[in-house]
Amino acid sequence: MEKTFRRLFDSICIGKVQLKNRIAMAPMGIEYMVNPDGSLNRRVVEYYLERARNEVGMLICSVFKVENKIEALEASTPQITESSLGFLGDLCDAAHSYEARVFAQLTAGFGRVTVPSTLRGPCVSASALPNFWDPAITSRALTTEEVDVIVQAMGDTAERLVLAGVDGVELHGHEGYLFDQFTSSIWNKRTDKYGGSLENRLRFPIECLQEIRNRVGDRLAVQYRFGLKHYVKDGNRGALPGEVFREAGRDVDEGLEMAKMLERVGFDALHVDAGCYESHYWSHPPMYQKHGCMMDMATKAKEVVKIPVIGVGRIDIPELAERLVEKGQVDIIAIGRGLLADPHWAAKVKAGKVDDIRPCVGCYDGCFGHYAFVRPISCALNPSSGRERTYQLVSTHASKRVLVIGGGIAGMEAARVVATRGHDVTLYERDPRLGGMVNRAACPEFKSDLKRLLVWYERQLKQTGVKVELGVRVSPDDVVKENADAVFVATGARPVVPEIPGVDKGSVITAVDLLDGKAEPGDRAVILGGGLVGCEIAIWLAQKGKSVTIIEMLPTLMSGGVPVPSQVRMMVQDMLGAHHVDVVTDAEVTEITSQGVRALRGNAQPVEVMATTIVLAVGMTAERRLYEDLSQRLNCVYAIGDCREPKNIMNAVWDAYEIARAI
Repeated sequence: MEKTFRRLFDSICIGKVQLKNRIAMAPMGIEYMVNPDGSLNRRVVEYYLERARNEVGMLICSVFKVENKIEALEASTPQITESSLGFLGDLCDAAHSYEARVFAQLTAGFGRVTVPSTLRGPCVSASALPNFWDPAITSRALTTEEVDVIVQAMGDTAERLVLAGVDGVELHGHEGYLFDQFTSSIWNKRTDKYGGSLENRLRFPIECLQEIRNRVGDRLAVQYRFGLKHYVKDGNRGALPGEVFREAGRDVDEGLEMAKMLERVGFDALHVDAGCYESHYWSHPPMYQKHGCMMDMATKAKEVVKIPVIGVGRIDIPELAERLVEKGQVDIIAIGRGLLADPHWAAKVKAGKVDDIRPCVGCYDGCFGHYAFVRPISCALNPSSGRERTYQLVSTHASKRVLVIGGGIAGMEAARVVATRGHDVTLYERDPRLGGMVNRAACPEFKSDLKRLLVWYERQLKQTGVKVELGVRVSPDDVVKENADAVFVATGARPVVPEIPGVDKGSVITAVDLLDGKAEPGDRAVILGGGLVGCEIAIWLAQKGKSVTIIEMLPTLMSGGVPVPSQVRMMVQDMLGAHHVDVVTDAEVTEITSQGVRALRGNAQPVEVMATTIVLAVGMTAERRLYEDLSQRLNCVYAIGDCREPKNIMNAVWDAYEIARAI
């Protein structure tokens, strides 16, 4: 039976701008998707229009700098230049045809959290502060004259936005960026008119609001995004959910005073979240955070203001989103990564087809993690995100017979895509269930979103008519006899077992077998390998009450192999500390004994850890035997996912999609 979500599709006004529903696309950076000079292009237009065409009522577009001289960043930093107006106008015209409203998020700058590699001049901030990424760099405090220049640039940009047909702007006041550095006493140490009292610290964004009003009146709705609470402990460390601590940054009381003041000076709406770079897993919550993790912040703000309040923070569960609006806890829900994973989220919710929504699993590999590779934002589970025109699936003109060997993520994605395009697909999986390694990875409760992903894939395979054969182990001869036009080999990978004396003892188990439940861990566990898998297993075992030690060869955790996005790495490290997991880095295991593990640190210092269970999490090696045999006997044989190269879910999905869309 189809579900209904009436309240999400009620209209609401922000200032004089009427939204057709309560669903907004949260702003996410479009760095490296724009032109080399930071201007917009057709790719950006199509990226946003894909969401507007599918019932998103409000597009809060990117984050645009209003000037690039005082805080000089790489030329490709997104800006609303005159050369962008044609494309921005195209976006507004088309979005308005779908009754979607376009807001542009404007930033005064990034300040102390600017990535040093993007700087083309000195780092600036409200005060002289260490750069977050490289403390050896000290930010220069902006002069009052420079603040005036930025305020004027806000007005200049507002005039361009009106010319293009934009409906509103959002001032980028959250997450510890430049506005936040001015408005927060933890970073603002000024003694001039911009420092001291909360009123003085808010002067900069309020002057920008006033400048926008002076230039364009109420032709643009203006809202402000800020964190009600920073979740920062003494020592500039983040605080985990439920942790008792003394707030070193903005606390809720000051956040509420700020909300009331922002309403009083004339902002039309507030977009409320939490966190900053020191607590990056709040402003960018990974899978370890619960859905709706910051809703209490938006709800508290809504209790003290009358203007609309937008809530954000993993609200991509439709039932949760509907309940929040229905109970009056928030006026509008903003979805970011969920609309990368499935741009049709809102349309599917409206049609009551919520089971067809591809879930976001909070991995950050394809979105935030892409920036580290100078790549535009996309999605680990949706390779067409950000490439809507060039990577859309096209139906085949000639149906082919396609075999997929292996029912893990790569195999299921290949089968789904090929079948969607109209080919005849059979998938063989040797286990009695689909999912492969993801079944194991989903065991810890904090990774339960992976179970939602597996359910979605099983539903898609059924809907697209893929013939699934479970519990079937195929040989090369079996595959050859099928006489298929194309074969995808997705046989995955097997755990690496290092050549360590004593590795064959009964106390040793691979991470895969442990997650499979093939042995019950003892009270004292040692994890060999401090990558993301080893760290997550350590947390999982610690949550079960085990005493856990990680031994890692490299100097730091999660620093080898596939890069781990910063917010994921930061939260994992804090969770390890909260669960009292011992960590031994720069150490090579020399022997596994009946009492535990012996290792040697880089300084030749011996280490001995007592343990009843030793878990091997030192990597995987591709299972390529079937592929290598078939590639000698057949044409059009493709190794995908871990079978090609063990990495992560994104690697599996993108491998499969890339080849399957062209068969």
